Amino acid sequence: MIRFENVHKRYDGGREALAGVTFNIERGELAFLTGPSGAGKSTVLRLIALIDRPTRGTVLVNDQNTARIPRRRIPRFRQRLGVVFQDHKLLYDRSVYDNVALPLVIAGASRREIDKRVRAALDQVGLLGRETHPPITLSTGEQQRVGIARALAPRPDVLIADEPTGNLDPDLSAEIMQLFARFNEVGVTLLIATHDLELIESMPHRRLKLVAGRIESDSPGAH
Repeated sequence: MIRFENVHKRYDGGREALAGVTFNIERGELAFLTGPSGAGKSTVLRLIALIDRPTRGTVLVNDQNTARIPRRRIPRFRQRLGVVFQDHKLLYDRSVYDNVALPLVIAGASRREIDKRVRAALDQVGLLGRETHPPITLSTGEQQRVGIARALAPRPDVLIADEPTGNLDPDLSAEIMQLFARFNEVGVTLLIATHDLELIESMPHRRLKLVAGRIESDSPGAH
């Protein structure tokens, strides 16, 4: 489902963010990507989402070699990929409904299909009934849930999240992680970058640790 084969990423100026990273996330798996700040976690996610491309090596997502996806086909590629950001990246001049609907509108879904999927996604994150609210009126945790609903609405095969609990208190962080676990139970493949080891300590999922752009360890997690 997600495969990195000897992936290197060097940015302008010579900084090497990834150096020979190899791992494989199976279909239906939930894995955490851990490591200190600057280890390369966000770079891994950017390569998966085709925001960046590797300098060397191979990245496969949904059985597609991302190096062979031309720029004009990137939007179609991303329709099968959900992305959750730490800072939500919501549009504050639009309603909760419009924020969640945005990827479906871009994909050209019908109004009926959009309405069905938006309401289902908001229901999954416990925000059904808040459709007309401006995001700015919601709490930080609720805004993060809107971001998750937006990622879920297109029914992606793969969901990636970059420090999704970084701005939340411990109770809200635990709730968000349990949401992800429930999505995984219905077949969504997830890769979640997090520095909060205490939060994921009791979760029975694989952990890949990045240090200085390299995979230092790959453990199955708690059981």
